[in-house]
Amino acid sequence: MTEPLLEVVALKKTFPVRGGVFGTVRGEVTAVEDVSFAVARGEAFGLAGESGSGKSTIARMIVGLTAPSGGAIRFEGRDLASRGAAQERPPIQMVFQNPGSSLNPRRSIGQSIAVPLEARALTRAEVERRVARLLDLVQLPADFRVRYPHELSGGQKQRVAIARALAAEPKLLVLDEPTSALDVSVQAKIIELLIDLGRSLGLAYIFISHDLSLMRNFVARVGVLYLGRLIEAGSVRRLFEASAHPYTRSLLASVPVISEAEAAVRPREPILEGEIPSPANLPKGCAFHTRCPYAFAPCEERFPEARQLDLDHFARCHLLTRADKPARGEHERLEQGSAR
Repeated sequence: MTEPLLEVVALKKTFPVRGGVFGTVRGEVTAVEDVSFAVARGEAFGLAGESGSGKSTIARMIVGLTAPSGGAIRFEGRDLASRGAAQERPPIQMVFQNPGSSLNPRRSIGQSIAVPLEARALTRAEVERRVARLLDLVQLPADFRVRYPHELSGGQKQRVAIARALAAEPKLLVLDEPTSALDVSVQAKIIELLIDLGRSLGLAYIFISHDLSLMRNFVARVGVLYLGRLIEAGSVRRLFEASAHPYTRSLLASVPVISEAEAAVRPREPILEGEIPSPANLPKGCAFHTRCPYAFAPCEERFPEARQLDLDHFARCHLLTRADKPARGEHERLEQGSAR
């Protein structure tokens, strides 16, 4: 088996809870707990979940913006969690959610893209040549180099942000909700651009989103997070056709469909009730049991172990070992019963 490009092992992140006049530490909040996954060279891997599930925290730890509290992050076999300031930065770059706030309004587009290039002590002529090449890669005209962020649309700003990330010649791009601030039509064009860049440059991606419909035609595998824990992971096909966790099925049930064929394969799940629990006051056992329509006694007592369902598909749910678990046909009947 070939070594993965990126390997995340039992990753954990806690944040201190402070209070009082002097900011005394009074406890801690666990944002990420025991998360493990791997990304192969040239692969697109997705992380899905609601706001507060830990997606962005994981992204920030991978690119080095936040230090892990535990676990390991290995890139090409080298542990990044223990990297020092003197170590060479790994070829990982991040594209943020809001392209408007990630670009300096006082710098022209050419100047913004040139920042990583100038750090390599390249000649001015070489920097200008590479800026022009990067603009071409993201399908923007060469004269955009003299424009400023306020002159560009949201989609154009995100293309500039992608070009700036590519200037560092990364092997892995971490995309943190890169299309959530864009119109639907523009989202499709950005996804198409990322697919083309991945093929031509051999890039690997970690695509972070709450929208599983965006992932369906972009990533190869998806990990589903709930309150900092990975509760299900597998290929896109397996998750869309045979998802095992009620939370995953609820996310898929909310995906918009445009045809009867898509509606026929969309899971029929009861609408989730209640608010997502606070990370500062997590319920005992499986954190999802407070909203799960199929919860039973063990769900309140202990967190479920991972159960391997296929070669590359696992889920953490007590229903998978329950003898009288609801059959797939029962999901719809339970939904109809709750409606009455």
